[in-house]
Amino acid sequence: MEFKKFKAATVQTAPVFLNVDKTIDKAISFVKEAHENGAKLIAFPEVFIAGYPYWNWIMTPVQGSKWYEELYKNSVAVNDASMQKLYKAAKDFDMNIVIGINERGDSFGEIYNTNLIIDNNGLLIGRHRKLVPTWAEKLTWTSGDGSSLKVYPTEVGPIGTLACGENTNTLARFTLLSQGELIHIANYISLPVAPPDYDMAEAIKIRAAAHSFEGKLFTIVSCSTISQEIKDALRTDVPNVDELLDRKSSAFSGFIGPNGAVIGNPLIDEEGIIYADIDLSKCIQPKQMHDILGHYNRFDIFDLRVNIAPTRKITFVDKKD
Repeated sequence: MEFKKFKAATVQTAPVFLNVDKTIDKAISFVKEAHENGAKLIAFPEVFIAGYPYWNWIMTPVQGSKWYEELYKNSVAVNDASMQKLYKAAKDFDMNIVIGINERGDSFGEIYNTNLIIDNNGLLIGRHRKLVPTWAEKLTWTSGDGSSLKVYPTEVGPIGTLACGENTNTLARFTLLSQGELIHIANYISLPVAPPDYDMAEAIKIRAAAHSFEGKLFTIVSCSTISQEIKDALRTDVPNVDELLDRKSSAFSGFIGPNGAVIGNPLIDEEGIIYADIDLSKCIQPKQMHDILGHYNRFDIFDLRVNIAPTRKITFVDKKD
């Protein structure tokens, strides 16, 4: 077996709010920078294209309804012409990319929180839709299904991904681990509207460390930030938007090793791109102590069954005599 060594990059920044083309251009600029610094994999935040529905947290559902409409108009399908630039950049810069999008559904009331896995040949090899929107997010996103709980082989190694709160879903994480995941991409948004005693950055780090330590793998975290542009856009409806969306320790991006420890210096609240050298052979030795996929489990006692069938909305039956 071959356990790859490579440099990875992760980004902590804000999208160009509700602007697909400009956000994709911004993503490509980071892909180019990562390539110039020798990276082979780059992670981007949750729903980076092209924005998070913060209005769900700071407005009433009625106030936020017009913003839902704007988000739908600025959501994308994976085969949209605007997305082709990103796929081409992956090929041109020899980069594997994991990035969050607002994926437009077939119904006008249907948007998915989706992570795309794009390989270094510019091919879209995976699409994971967030299984359960968190709390106020239920006003915006439709739930995904088990068909996207997959690990994808890439030139750098087997990649799996979960978005934000679903990184607390033990069964979803175990499902990815059981498929040989060695590189986990966990992407988030900055959430300053959490309860006063909740440290979002620390919570993100804890979740990432738990997955890495339990599964003995590398976790790469990418989190978005809240730009002045986002606050200004929402200010007309929420005059005290600064008070609600300005809070320290709301964003964490970085790398966690198979021992559960942070690699290098993470980004907390600051925008930027950081790098880490990944050696997948480091995932082997820790398994001798705790291999929850093998000797350190009791599958005669525990039996996890996962429904990976895509959701079917309708079945047409043409019954002929």
